[in-house]
Amino acid sequence: MKKEFKILVINPGSTSTKIGVFQDEKLLFEEVLRHSTEEISKYERTYDQYAFRRDIIVETLKKNNIPLKSLDCIVGRGGMLKPVEGGTYEINEAMIEDLKVGVQGDHASNLGGIIAKEIGTEIGVPSYVVDPVTVDEMEDIARISGLAEIKRRSIVHALNHKAIARKWAKENGKKYEEANLIIAHLGGGISVGAHKNGKIIDVFNALYGDGAFSPERSGGLPVGDLVKLCYSGKYSHSDMKKMIKGKGGIVSYLGTQDVREVKKMIEKGDKKAELIYNAMAYQVAKDIGACAAVLKGEVDGILLTGGIAHDSDFTALIEERVKFISKVYVYPGEDELDALALGGLRVLRGEEMAKVYK
Repeated sequence: MKKEFKILVINPGSTSTKIGVFQDEKLLFEEVLRHSTEEISKYERTYDQYAFRRDIIVETLKKNNIPLKSLDCIVGRGGMLKPVEGGTYEINEAMIEDLKVGVQGDHASNLGGIIAKEIGTEIGVPSYVVDPVTVDEMEDIARISGLAEIKRRSIVHALNHKAIARKWAKENGKKYEEANLIIAHLGGGISVGAHKNGKIIDVFNALYGDGAFSPERSGGLPVGDLVKLCYSGKYSHSDMKKMIKGKGGIVSYLGTQDVREVKKMIEKGDKKAELIYNAMAYQVAKDIGACAAVLKGEVDGILLTGGIAHDSDFTALIEERVKFISKVYVYPGEDELDALALGGLRVLRGEEMAKVYK
């Protein structure tokens, strides 16, 4: 009889921790553990929160009659690690050290691997992270920026990109490793990537000012004007960083980062809101066109995913501009818990080898 595997998945965010328990592909239990600003503000560094969050997770499982000893593995959200290729990685000491210091940035997702490793070690089962945001499979030619001092970097919603790619491949009778896809993750940040034979060979960086603007991020900006703004004396270094991430994009034009609110503004006849909304779709379509050039026009499918993909008007604006390239498929939302569980499950079943983080 085929063994079933029970997997605990941990996905920490800035003010919450999502957890799920899976029996193979089936979700048995899910809960969002919310943390107040007062609780979080007690800790100077993100790493200092790990014991606090771990204890809440363990207590929640206990309350819901899920014994730790019943688990076969623990999967945590991959944080801001060194650049790595996609896949499932067993959590080792080198990874823990990089998560502690935030080798590419301090972010709550860094806690996922730390907590997963501690619980896994305690009960004697393996612990993994899957497709962290620092997945970097870019080809050398894609790294060239145009200025020797700056190299293009891959910061991408890799977990959802690859989960949706595998879902599309299964539905279309193909292997992800044999397909050419363009995937656009549409959320608070937007990342558009060219996938070739199972690797994201080029991507518009979702975090540091590249590609289409999003609800809260500026995307790529006219460089000369940006330099003028930096030296205008009006803004600090911190101010400029916030303009790129947090206060850029839709919120800088309309004062809201909620696309649903923007839709309400448009329904009331707000022409500026309509222009900005259309412009974001326009820029996503331009990025998709650029990725089509990267793939030399050989595109098996264009996949739109993320929270904003629930908005059929927005996806239609993109589709009308890019459908000449390939068929457009829409996968609204993002199921990160499911994607993490499947990454661990592939290793437990022997379908994939866990990779070693160095």
